[in-house]
Amino acid sequence: MSDDTETPSRRLPVPDLSLVVLVGSTGSGKSSFAARHFLPTQVVSSDVCRGLVSDDPNDQAATRDAFDLLHYIAGKRLAAGRLTVVDATNVQPEARRSLVNLAREYDVLPVAIVLDVPPQVCAERNALRPDRAGLSPHVIQRQQRELRRSMKFLEREGFRKVHVLRGVAEVEAAEIVEEKRYNDLRHLTGPFDIIGDIHGCRSELVTLLGRLGYTVALDTGGRAVDAAHPDGRTAVFVGDLVDRGPDTPGVLRLVMGMVAAGNALCVPGNHENKLGRALSGRKVTVSHGLKESLDQLAAEPAEFSTEVRSFIDALVSHYLLDDGKLVVCHAGLPEKYHGRTSGRVRSHALYGDTTGETDEYGLPVRYPWAEEYRGRALVVYGHTPTPTASFVNNTICLDTGCVFGGTMTALRYPERELVQVEAEHVWYEPVRPLITDAPGAREGRPLALSDVQGRRIVETVNHGRVAVKEENAAAALEVMSRFALDPRLLAYLPPTMAPVSTSRREGYLEHPEEAFAGYLADGVRQVVCEEKHMGSRAVVLLGRDAEGAALEKRFGVSTGGAIWTRTGRAFLDDGALTGAILDRLRAAALASGLFDGLDSDWLLLDAELLPWSLKAVGLLKRQYAAVGAAARAALPAALAALEAAGARDVDVAELTARQSARYADASAFTEAYRRYCWPVDGLDGIRLAPFQILAAEGANLAVRPHDQHLAWIDALVEADPQLLGRTGRMLVDTADEQSVAAATAWWEELTGAGGEGMVVKPLASLVRPEGGRLVQPGVKVRGREYLRIIYGPDYTLPANLDRLRSRTLGHKRSLALREYALGLEALDRLAGSEPLWRVHEAVFAVLALESEPVDPRL
Repeated sequence: MSDDTETPSRRLPVPDLSLVVLVGSTGSGKSSFAARHFLPTQVVSSDVCRGLVSDDPNDQAATRDAFDLLHYIAGKRLAAGRLTVVDATNVQPEARRSLVNLAREYDVLPVAIVLDVPPQVCAERNALRPDRAGLSPHVIQRQQRELRRSMKFLEREGFRKVHVLRGVAEVEAAEIVEEKRYNDLRHLTGPFDIIGDIHGCRSELVTLLGRLGYTVALDTGGRAVDAAHPDGRTAVFVGDLVDRGPDTPGVLRLVMGMVAAGNALCVPGNHENKLGRALSGRKVTVSHGLKESLDQLAAEPAEFSTEVRSFIDALVSHYLLDDGKLVVCHAGLPEKYHGRTSGRVRSHALYGDTTGETDEYGLPVRYPWAEEYRGRALVVYGHTPTPTASFVNNTICLDTGCVFGGTMTALRYPERELVQVEAEHVWYEPVRPLITDAPGAREGRPLALSDVQGRRIVETVNHGRVAVKEENAAAALEVMSRFALDPRLLAYLPPTMAPVSTSRREGYLEHPEEAFAGYLADGVRQVVCEEKHMGSRAVVLLGRDAEGAALEKRFGVSTGGAIWTRTGRAFLDDGALTGAILDRLRAAALASGLFDGLDSDWLLLDAELLPWSLKAVGLLKRQYAAVGAAARAALPAALAALEAAGARDVDVAELTARQSARYADASAFTEAYRRYCWPVDGLDGIRLAPFQILAAEGANLAVRPHDQHLAWIDALVEADPQLLGRTGRMLVDTADEQSVAAATAWWEELTGAGGEGMVVKPLASLVRPEGGRLVQPGVKVRGREYLRIIYGPDYTLPANLDRLRSRTLGHKRSLALREYALGLEALDRLAGSEPLWRVHEAVFAVLALESEPVDPRL
């Protein structure tokens, strides 16, 4: 009589990041089970590893090497955050122990799936396999005994989930269900209001929520039990709601109500952890404000304490939010722990890490993990009271010591705006005083040697991680320490500019048509062509007042401003002349309303300072003038001798023509560089041509569209047209032939009149297609005669042009993108009020990349 009863499907939940260990004797169907439920790339098989190391999947002599390889592969997958399945018998405790340790090493959950299949079924399956036909029955019997002894101890061994499938029917009916980790809320994108440590300060919390725009709901007894934002924002609490302050129950009632209503998220702090253990009856040391919480809760109904205990027990150590771009925890979390699940991760999230030392107050010295953090996610945390909240390496601590008489701080995300309320009282005297001007405080210090020496990785928002080689960092350190301005002022260094793709047009090395075609291929329709001025790149930092109060407040240096080169050196040796330029520029900025319009007491500008000879007179004399002088001295005599030879009927016509062409080229070379030189007397003859306003207080303006920049600059130039030069421009549609033709004609007109050429930029400034690479922020298209200065008098000869067309541009373009991303990163950090050393880290990296070997003529 057949049994047609269908075995019901059994769902086996498996965390989406875990180490799944299949357990079962040979022939139990582990490989078939793995193939049916997991991707081939997720499965690491001991048999396959044996084959890889010995060419025979059944070579038992290769088992040790095979498992070394299995653990290595599994470790690499777990390090990369990939679900990993181990297909091996794993019936022996020591085999499983090594896998549990591997899961712990990478802070993932170990999961056991046991295939408990009858031994006769295993034997029948092995008999059908030619490679297993000779397998002794004793092997299966031994494995079955080991499996039986192990099954009830798997959880004790460290497996967080154990699924036992008994019999073939259960194995066939099983269904794997991947479940998200509790800390994975990447689908929640905000906006969020992240609130620092509260410590029982209910009144300040209510005030802060009101300042953030939340409407607080009261119960019939007038107690705050919920708060919601009209725009749907979500509050996120970083823990330490309890202890020390006057109203721990009031804080808990409000936060618990917000979480239950879906208006808030909360992670636990170390104080919640200790309170939860105390409420569960466990033995704890009543210190650091716990007594105040227990006394206050004792006055509440007993069921309220039960609710508090359940609330604390359900809190998750940390949350990943906004597609992983935001991590919220209590004590901070290095990147390697983000989204991981282990006791070690939870401990770090609750308590942080210490150096093992204690300070003069007997408190543990915290390990400065944030100073080494280079992760992509913004980590927001609390735990360690600090006088002010400031960004450090894409992290920020929001514990500003409200309970100690400081402030309660919230961070608006993604806006990165801080909102604070003052403490109403010093509710609890701190063991270690909150000192706002502690000597050597990292928040206010300048760049330090430890920030830049050796190989560095700088995390940028727009171009990922940018590596700085050790030898390049050393070269930059030499320049910075010997020649640069006060580093506190160096908020930006201009990136190198990529040249346009090489032209194949006859007689041209560079031509605009390649620029327009390149941007069109990148999906950029609207570009702006800007006249390239005949000067040297200059960055100008300008304060509203000449006395220096504005720049001292932001940069710590009492000065009215500074002008520097691409390598951070003072542009002019004459301080009085620099001051005169800054005074005129300041007057123009005030007259045009630029300071007020940008709501800032300082401005950072990108510009060209003319003439070229103002900075490069030494280069002109040594390199360019010498070439022209030598040609003018030698070639006329040679031509005279050839002319005399021709008069004697010597056939020198071809040689004479060639030398005449060389003389014409040399004359054109001399004329070309002379256009960039003229005498100056004080301010007479000096022209400053700003073309972009990089930053103002609280704003990275470099990402604004270029037409907005040019409108600002036009107003500035109009206020002082004698000193300031307007930048000619033309808007172009790269898909419109007439628009392209008009821009090309304009370029020919500019260069025909002796101009250097133009820069072609995306009108939108910053262009980075969704999921794509960063688009070049601009390419320079230089004129034929200007390139004669760069490549020599006779570069236009066909043979020379053919040789130059083989020049490699890839490295220069890569360098331009990396330096551009670093420049934007520096401006983002400056706008975000991050400590200046953080700004300087990115600026220094630009200078370091400048020492990479690349043809300077490109």
